[in-house]
Amino acid sequence: MKLTTRKLNTFLFFKLPSAFISGVRVKLINEQKCEVGVTHKWINQNPFKSMYFAVQAMAAELSTGALVIKFIQEKDLKVSMLVAQNKAVFSKKATGKIKFTCSQGAEVEQLIDSLKIGEGQTIWLTSVAINEKGETISEMHFEWTLLKKA
Repeated sequence: MKLTTRKLNTFLFFKLPSAFISGVRVKLINEQKCEVGVTHKWINQNPFKSMYFAVQAMAAELSTGALVIKFIQEKDLKVSMLVAQNKAVFSKKATGKIKFTCSQGAEVEQLIDSLKIGEGQTIWLTSVAINEKGETISEMHFEWTLLKKA
C-alpha cells in the first residue's frame, strides 16, 4: 500500500485529533524525506504570541515517524515503534508558516531492512523547522525504537 499525504492527514484526523485541530498537516512524503507544515494561529499559540512548543513537537515527531511508517508499510512488515527519547533546540519564535523536514529516508530504509524478528533497534531522526524567511526555528531529535514481530 502506498502511503500518501492524504492518507496520513486522514490518520491524523481520526487517531491524533489534537495535532489535526492544531493545524499539523503532512505536505510531502517520498523515499528521501517527509515535510510537515503548520501555521501559527490562535488555536496553537502560547502566551508569548508564537507557536506552542508542543505543537512544534507534534509536527516534528510526525515528520520523522511518517518516514518510518512509510518503509514499514512498503515492505509489508509487522514492526512496533515508539519514541524513547527526544531533544529539542529552539532558536527563534515560531510565527507564520513553519515547515518541519526530516531528510533521513535512506537511513530509515537501511534500518528497516536490517531488522530481525524479536531484536529491537533504535535510530535518531532529526526534524528541522524552517519559517517562511528560510530561517531555522528549531531542531528536534527523536530516538525511535523499532521491534520486528513475527
